[in-house]
Amino acid sequence: QVQLVESGGGLVQAGGSLRLSCAASGSIFGTMGWYLQAPGKQRELVATITKGGSTNYADSVKGRFTISRDNTKNTVWLQMNSLKPEDTAVYYCSARSIFQTTYWGRGTQVTVSS
Repeated sequence: QVQLVESGGGLVQAGGSLRLSCAASGSIFGTMGWYLQAPGKQRELVATITKGGSTNYADSVKGRFTISRDNTKNTVWLQMNSLKPEDTAVYYCSARSIFQTTYWGRGTQVTVSS
């Protein structure tokens, strides 16, 4: 059974930092990533990282967020710096298995106060 367990969300003031982590288990995973969903809006890409370490970021987070992973632990992290109130959302971890199925975590709330 595939599981993605996220942690690290919370409340932070604007300009602060948070680090999200996601541990995946139950399959062999290729690309992993983070997405966010703000109230009333669709889920959107934050960042992805391939097994080889290639990264892709949404323009809104470039230079502020960094995605990384440890393939031996099937774990992906999202270091978020210089947070802004507009970063407030539920952040979801995603992992695509080698069988081309995408799995999602339950989400972790990030709230940035002004």
